[in-house]
Order: sequence, then C-alpha cells, then structure tokens
Amino acid sequence: MSKVHVEGDELIVEIEGLDKLWALKSRLVIPLANVRGATADPGIVKESKGLRAPGTHVPGVITAGTFTLDGERVFWDVHDAAKALVIELADERYSRLIVEVADPRATVALIENSLPHV
Repeated sequence: MSKVHVEGDELIVEIEGLDKLWALKSRLVIPLANVRGATADPGIVKESKGLRAPGTHVPGVITAGTFTLDGERVFWDVHDAAKALVIELADERYSRLIVEVADPRATVALIENSLPHV
C-alpha cells in the first residue's frame, strides 16, 4: 500500500512495508505542475501491465514496480484492486502511477484540490 500526500507544490507517494522491496522504490516525489489528474479505478488491474522492468507481478496477489507498456513507463503498487488509484503525469519518468491507497476517493479529492488551476 502507499500513502499519498501533498507538501507545498509536490505530490509525495510513500511506499509502505514490504512493498518497498517488491516495487524497488520507497518514495516518489512529483511536482504538482506535472500531475494531470487522478481517478479511482478498480478495473485498471485487469489491463495489460506490459513488460516488468524491474518489479513484481503475481496475478491476483501483487503488482509492484516499473512496467513498460506501449513505450510508456508506469509505476505500480497494488494488492487490492478496490483501492487502486491512477495518477496521470506529464513530463515525468512515469506516465502514470497506479497505487493502492486506504481511501481512493479521498485521495482523488486531495490531489484534484491541490492541482494548480489553469
């Protein structure tokens, strides 16, 4: 599972517990200016993950780490599909972050309310 919060003008994703080992990451820091939006999407786990490089994928158990699909890098950290959150990014190493959070709807609201208004 991950914890997502905002500090100043940055979105912070903290990877918790053993997921740090499976995902080979402990923290991601993204400028809010590069966050396009977020959605709760339990169906995302049924989509193709692409090539794992590096990471862990045990269907129905865990998807964690970096995956490449259609030339784009996607970061995953999901055990429970019902708690999946998709964060769309621009001008970053990853095009999307797909992480499990305790309350996806509240996290979507936090991110959307923190984005700079155009």
